[in-house]
Amino acid sequence: MRTITPILALLPSLLAPLALAQDAPAGPPRTASPAGAELYIQSPADGAEVRSPFLVRFGLRGMGVAPAGVTNANTGHHHLLIDVAELPADNLPLPMTEQFRHFGAGQTEAEISLPPGQHTLQLVLGDSLHIPHDPPVRSAKITITVVE
Repeated sequence: MRTITPILALLPSLLAPLALAQDAPAGPPRTASPAGAELYIQSPADGAEVRSPFLVRFGLRGMGVAPAGVTNANTGHHHLLIDVAELPADNLPLPMTEQFRHFGAGQTEAEISLPPGQHTLQLVLGDSLHIPHDPPVRSAKITITVVE
């Protein structure tokens, strides 16, 4: 008769790598954000019709704005998400593409050009390394229409 004891004895060593993988950090450490911090789009308003190029003004309460690379407590810099359907992971730096525009010099407004049609805009505050804070500080997503 066969015994399965040797196989069962190996089970802990076979499962150990899985346990380690669960304990491994998923990304760099995240920067804390204070309770009540609020990020919002001052203009344009949700539902607005605009002509391209147009000005987007960023609003922030409960935190300060600092350029990328600056590690002062309760500060960050703006990222404008354009037509982003699904938010990226909060524990990794935000990508730098036409859909994820970085304002790492500490800008609080930007002139944006978009083609005619309906678009969504949303702000995310990033820390010195472009990683969303913990908890993330994000604006509501707004919808605008660019007219010709």
